[in-house]
Amino acid sequence: MSAQATLGQFVRYATVGLASNVVLYLAYLALTATGVEAKLAMSVLYLLGVVQTFVFNKRWSFRHGGMHGPAFVRYCLSYAAGYLLNLVALMVLVDRMGHPHQLVQGVSIVVLAILLFLLQKFWVFRPNSVPHSHSTGPQP
Repeated sequence: MSAQATLGQFVRYATVGLASNVVLYLAYLALTATGVEAKLAMSVLYLLGVVQTFVFNKRWSFRHGGMHGPAFVRYCLSYAAGYLLNLVALMVLVDRMGHPHQLVQGVSIVVLAILLFLLQKFWVFRPNSVPHSHSTGPQP
């Protein structure tokens, strides 16, 4: 895949991600301002974000024509890894080191966005493999 095509994927992915994360980050700030614990707010909104972005990223960002089921399983596994990294970041940087949760969550969004783009490009929505020829005759 050319650098131009990858750039197009990244721009579309970033558009989906930016729109989703702005809304979800504002919801995170609103929830935590009303007393919802930071890790609970992140957990609920993370799940919402996974479901919300799958269709957009599959169809628009990566223009993946493969089956929904296997791609969705890989998508969920990728986001589960991202969730665990996000949770550990909050536990270590906020709970143990005392950094502001707003800053930690904001930085986590950016770092995870890059990691998840790479996982989606090369694993979740990887191009379908070319089927092998089952011809029994000699090949030219």
